[in-house]
Formats: sequence, structure tokens, C-alpha cells
Amino acid sequence: MGSGIALAAAQSGYEVTLFDTNETVIEKAGASVIKNLDFLVEKNKITAEEKAQIFKRIRFSSSIEHCRADLIIEAIVEIEAVKSSLFNQLAAINSDKTIFASNTSSLSVSAIQSNVLNPERVAGMHFFNPAHIMKLVEIVSGNQTAVHVTDVLMQVCIRMNKTPVLCKDSPGFIVNRVARHYYLEAMKLVELNIATFENVDSIMEASGFKMGPFRLMDLIGMDINLAVSQSLYDAFDHEPRFKPAALQQEKVSKRELGKKTGKGFYSYSTSGNKS
Repeated sequence: MGSGIALAAAQSGYEVTLFDTNETVIEKAGASVIKNLDFLVEKNKITAEEKAQIFKRIRFSSSIEHCRADLIIEAIVEIEAVKSSLFNQLAAINSDKTIFASNTSSLSVSAIQSNVLNPERVAGMHFFNPAHIMKLVEIVSGNQTAVHVTDVLMQVCIRMNKTPVLCKDSPGFIVNRVARHYYLEAMKLVELNIATFENVDSIMEASGFKMGPFRLMDLIGMDINLAVSQSLYDAFDHEPRFKPAALQQEKVSKRELGKKTGKGFYSYSTSGNKS
């Protein structure tokens, strides 16, 4: 997600620093950006010269000292305390006017900001995968988020050619709360032997959905999707309609996480094609 967000910002003319403490992750992020830019060149979406200009706008770094900006978007592990801790580290080396946005898909923005210096400058900025392609971005206002902060984030999204939707902090925000049943009900159908996952995907895609639920879970990553389900289940005091599916828990326990591991509900070749 981080490399996709960085690419989307760089394509829109922003100077970007893509930071991770792991050098290997940084190298993979650089390779991912180049691969996506090459694809755009091949499809005649951009020229080779534009590719070079876009890539030049991205600085890859494993030093947190390089993370000085007007807007910082985190896309790290979905653990509230870790996100708050990172924002506080960044607050120590940035202006008190720097805006911090979390790409969290399910954690409470209000809880994250409650442990951050100047919490009014913290908001949610939830991109969807792949971030450089998907248009929708949820802008999430926490309990203490200042209005001017969400206004800035809305404008940034528009400049990035995204479609921002403003919402108040709530479990799952809008998309993940509504979409949870797209996944959970689909898995119930399979668990009850009413249909196969291929059948479900085929009929949903024939009905107008770009991706069926199982193909989409493979793209997102089974572990991430399960974590969101568990987060909503906990947030709603174990409301049965949000209970994670046994089928997905089994996939995660087997490390069959989807495209990123080569197998999920479908199998994938090293080139990323479904089989």
C-alpha cells in the first residue's frame, strides 16, 4: 500500500519520501514502483520521459530523519499503539502543523489520535488496493480532528485524481462495514456447500461486480481481510453478523493468503496470473 500511495502522489506532482525501517522492503517498494510505471508506459498512459520524472519525485529511505513533510501518511501494521508511537516519533522532528493521516482500514482514528501530540491534526486517509489505481479514498474524521485537516486531505485527494468521501470515525468506516457481508455471506454459502467459490465469483462478476468476493480476498490478502473482520467483530461486542468465517481462518492458518503467497482460494503463478 505504501508504494502505491507514494506512486499516486508522485504522479500528481508531489515530492514524496517513501520510508521503511527495512532495507529489503524499500528495495521491493522501488521495484514495485518501476514495474507499475513500466506498465503505464506499455499501455501508452505515460511517456518514458514522464516515467523518469515521476520516479525522480520519490525518495526511498530507511532513515526516519528524512520523514519531514507537510503531510505524512502511514501504511504500517494494523496495531493502534504502533501507529500512535510512529506518529509521536515523527511529531518530534516535524512542525506542529504537519498533518498525520493513517491508512488504517478498521482501527479507530479517535483512539490513535488520543495518544498523539496535537491530536487535532490526525485523521484517517484510507486508500484501497492498488492505491495508485483505485479512485476511492475514505477521509475519516476522529473525535478531535480539526476541520481544516480534513479539508486539506480532501484537496490532496482531488489533486491526486481520487474520489474522497468524508466520514466520521466508526468501526470499519463505510466501505469495510458494508463490504464485510460481501465476504462473510459468500463464505457461508461455500461452508454450507450451497455453491463453490468459483460459482459465487462468477455470478457476482456477471451481476456487475468487478471482482467476486473470493478473487477480491485473494487480492487484498487473507490475513488483512480476516484482521478487519475480527476488528469489527470485537468493536461490535461480538455481534454474530460480523463473526469471522471458519473458512478464512483455515486459509490464514495454512498461510494461503492469496496472491502474495501464490495461493489463496485460487492458485497464482510467479507472474501473478490466476490458475
